[in-house]
Amino acid sequence: MNLHPDYLLNEINEPQDLKGLSLAQLQQLAGEMRQLVLERDSAIGGHIGPNLGIMEVTLAFHYVFDSPHDKVIWDVSHQSYPHKMLTGRKLGFLDPDHYGDVTGYTAPEESDHDFFEIGHTSTSIALAVGMAQARDMRHKHENLVAVIGDGSLSGGLAFEGLNNAAKLKSNLIIVVNDNQNSIAKNQGGLYAGLAELRRTKGQSENNLFKFMGLDYRFVANGNDLAAMISTFQEVKDIDHPIVLHVVTQKGAGYAPAIAEPERYHWRPAFDLTTGENKQPAVKESYSAAVVDELIRQVEDGIPVAAITAAIPGVFDLHRFEQRFPDHYFDVGIAEQMAVSSAVAMAQGGIRPVVFQNSTFLQRAFDQLVHDMALNDLPVVMIVRNGTIASGSATHQGSFDISYISSLPNVEYLAPTSVEEMISMLRWAIKQTETPVVIRQPEKPLLHRPATQDDYSMIDYEIAHQGSEVAIMAVGDFWTLGEEVVAQLKRKLNIDASLINPKSVTNIDREDLHYLQERHDLVVTLEDGNLSGGFGEMIDRYFGATNIKVLNFGAPREFADNVPADVLAEWYHLTPEQIIDDIERVLHTM
Repeated sequence: MNLHPDYLLNEINEPQDLKGLSLAQLQQLAGEMRQLVLERDSAIGGHIGPNLGIMEVTLAFHYVFDSPHDKVIWDVSHQSYPHKMLTGRKLGFLDPDHYGDVTGYTAPEESDHDFFEIGHTSTSIALAVGMAQARDMRHKHENLVAVIGDGSLSGGLAFEGLNNAAKLKSNLIIVVNDNQNSIAKNQGGLYAGLAELRRTKGQSENNLFKFMGLDYRFVANGNDLAAMISTFQEVKDIDHPIVLHVVTQKGAGYAPAIAEPERYHWRPAFDLTTGENKQPAVKESYSAAVVDELIRQVEDGIPVAAITAAIPGVFDLHRFEQRFPDHYFDVGIAEQMAVSSAVAMAQGGIRPVVFQNSTFLQRAFDQLVHDMALNDLPVVMIVRNGTIASGSATHQGSFDISYISSLPNVEYLAPTSVEEMISMLRWAIKQTETPVVIRQPEKPLLHRPATQDDYSMIDYEIAHQGSEVAIMAVGDFWTLGEEVVAQLKRKLNIDASLINPKSVTNIDREDLHYLQERHDLVVTLEDGNLSGGFGEMIDRYFGATNIKVLNFGAPREFADNVPADVLAEWYHLTPEQIIDDIERVLHTM
């Protein structure tokens, strides 16, 4: 169902089809593609501002260069929608019935014009340097273009890439897409330097790129298609690395995205006319409850600091920033900095609370190990989006239990409700013995009272004492556990026990010991990867006993844009499948 049969884009099947178009036709194409970004994102959600802002750069690249012989590597790749439209995937934007056919990030399985699965920042220059080195070793000749946003420059890997790019003696074109925004506002001294380069049209001697030994060129208006075409034509086939510092407007062509760049960086489905989300706003949220508690702590004189790596909106942290700006620290897109600075704050007597997404936190694994766990300082961390994800393979939140629970000296707590989450947070801030991570639930907010207020020793909550089968439901899977217990009673007449473990790193040995007296089977339910997860820890505990253990969660794989209900079927996470598996195991005993 092509909604736009008259669009010029219908005639573009590959980049080569752009070569014969006039400037006016290319500009028409830019307008059409902007409209398609808005229509698709308003229908299913997606990145808006980054894709609108990069439109002319993308068209100019494909007009001048010869993809896929010449190669473009997109940093994050959340701005690759225009690239996808021009490289054989236009149907995923023209036809609502095919919106799900293309991912929101580059995907080599979709097209020969994509070279990497990329969904995190600061990687493109390093990847391009490696591709250039491989090209040169094989005595090949093609242009390599790395596109990186100014926000992504705050990540350490971007500097590593620039540092090594300067050593090349061959072609590499680095496009710094400077739209004066990260996900939220840019943070740090780097951005004063970029602002000075913008003010001086690239003439300032205070030039990071030249200092690192790179050739440099300034483009004042990257949304000027003619200027971008001319610039790319001039640097095509260059024999050394060069930085093109290109100024663009995030959200260009759509006034709401220009006015609210953080809100329109990525949005869930929304009404194009009113700008309102299609799903009604929730009245309560875990993030709001956490911020309310932090505000109370500061008001009570506790030296709490909130630290985020460029995602304050995800955690409702703007409210905290407005109340206590001196207690709020946004380090930019730099998860490693967030963790290490929090460790140092804790050493200095501050109570840091770090806010991280599961899928972004993995970039700071070394800091989790070497700085936080090894130094055993009382950092508090809230982890969101730790869940079996139905989105892109680049944003899988199912690994955090495995990689955090493997660390010594770290307590990883998994609350089932908002009351339990706040109870855990209060204890984590008060205690001074160890790092504490709390996995914020992602399912609809649940109210149920906390059953302890000191988590230095884990005391399992036996919410229902039964026999034969014990269901251990971790965090967000509490409701699933309740459903399984109810169906076991109804279908198999088994009065199963229901247990809230509270922690995925420490166990209640006393309760586990006594489970053996009344139960034959222990079932673990966790919203994450089974490999190295909570269930394996329980399996190890009971390994030398006669009790059997059945684990439910995600297998060790990347799921890529699979609907949540389909994933649940694949992974045997529906109550009906869990009951069937339990019955099958019991019949073999």
